[in-house]
Amino acid sequence: MVIINSFEEYNSYLDKEIGASQWHKINQEQIDKFAEATLDFQWIHCDQEKAKSTGPFGSTIAHGYLTLSLIPYLWKQIADIQNVKMEVNYGIEKFKFNKPVLVDDEVQLRAKLIAISDLRGITKVVIEANLDIKGQTKTAYTGNVVFLYHFK
Repeated sequence: MVIINSFEEYNSYLDKEIGASQWHKINQEQIDKFAEATLDFQWIHCDQEKAKSTGPFGSTIAHGYLTLSLIPYLWKQIADIQNVKMEVNYGIEKFKFNKPVLVDDEVQLRAKLIAISDLRGITKVVIEANLDIKGQTKTAYTGNVVFLYHFK
């Protein structure tokens, strides 16, 4: 895990991979809970029998937005941004879903700092986020997440 205490420390990672999270297994219970929270009960996510017998992947798949929602959890395993009064998830940009995440797949976030700026005391960073699937060469998704930090 990387510890970052200031704009200057963050800036030292520009154009570099900051790190990778631990592997996280996405099971059917997590998929079902996400479906409940978002009211998205599409059969490809929730109907295990139908997904296995007639679905294109042979099993249920995680919601794309479930995999996106893991970014804060997985990011906290990569970087500990300290000495901040406030941090904000500011946006997502240029996301593309490349490959579905099947039930019981393990995923890992890899993060690279691609831009950083000082907005009158607020640090704005753009992180390239790639979600790897264990044993696969193609990523589940790639895109940019934007965070704002107000360092003390």
